[in-house]
Amino acid sequence: VQLVESGGGMVQPGGSLRLSCTSSGRNFYNMGWYRQAAGNQREWVATVGRAGSTAYADSVKGRFIVSRDNTKNTVNLQMNNLKPADTGVYYCRAWEPRENGIWGQGTKVTVSS
Repeated sequence: VQLVESGGGMVQPGGSLRLSCTSSGRNFYNMGWYRQAAGNQREWVATVGRAGSTAYADSVKGRFIVSRDNTKNTVNLQMNNLKPADTGVYYCRAWEPRENGIWGQGTKVTVSS
């Protein structure tokens, strides 16, 4: 089973990007996004459960929307009003409760004028 991400890129502050991540052949209970800025530790961004429940880091609440399509084993992250502090490599993660799960390869997001 693999996670394949897409949708990263460069955008100006205030702009939007949409990330997608597809699991090949398995529908995990939890799917979510993490990010890692240069020189920093990886941090949690958002999670969506199989039934659609969501949770967000305070730094992105009100700007990012996480969603999933269980028929396609896909999780999306709509990122609005992007800030330079949102720059980093974004990683998709999929896991079952009490397991580490698997990670995607990462997709780079750069917010700069």
